Amino acid sequence: MVEPQRGVVTMSECLSVGLTGGIASGKSAVSRRMAELGAVVIDADVVARDVLARGSEGLAEVVEAFGEEVLAADGSLDRPALGQIVFADETARQRLNSIVHPRVRAESARLREAAPAGSVVVEDLPLLVETGQQERFDVVVVVHAPEQERIRRMVEDRGSTEEDARSRMAAQATDAQREAAADVLLDNSGTPDQLRVQVDELMEKLTAQAAARA
Repeated sequence: MVEPQRGVVTMSECLSVGLTGGIASGKSAVSRRMAELGAVVIDADVVARDVLARGSEGLAEVVEAFGEEVLAADGSLDRPALGQIVFADETARQRLNSIVHPRVRAESARLREAAPAGSVVVEDLPLLVETGQQERFDVVVVVHAPEQERIRRMVEDRGSTEEDARSRMAAQATDAQREAAADVLLDNSGTPDQLRVQVDELMEKLTAQAAARA
């Protein structure tokens, strides 16, 4: 685990942390543990679901861009149908991102501003590196696991095919790109307990840094 070091101030009374990692790296486990230890966690996937909720302006724009086939029978977003379109087409993926990302950033900003002084504010962002957001955080945390282990998790734990797993991984930044952006690298090639120890040690340091700002 690398020591936190970036020091770019984005919220004077809170510590701003960007959390990312490749698909099936274990980022969600890290996010949950950080929340248990007192962090204010803003999950970009949850926010993205909210901004594309049934009846929202975001969903209407997605339907306009990709057609009625991305809607489920109840009028909500059919995420698997949309996923099949965007993971196979870079242009389509960029179009979707142009709809979703500004809305996610606006809602995330609102949640950040509501955080109490002295908080560790963690933004769980799967595409942090891909969208070039690393410079707006005080600390960037990357969760890493070997490619083959991530494929195994997707196939055995999530029911994906190996082809689908590799396709989704190819649509993300490379391990080298994420590691280059990291202030802290958490190794999730071992057991859940080993990962938890790393997260607990990191949160102790981040909490102290955040408290010093309050």
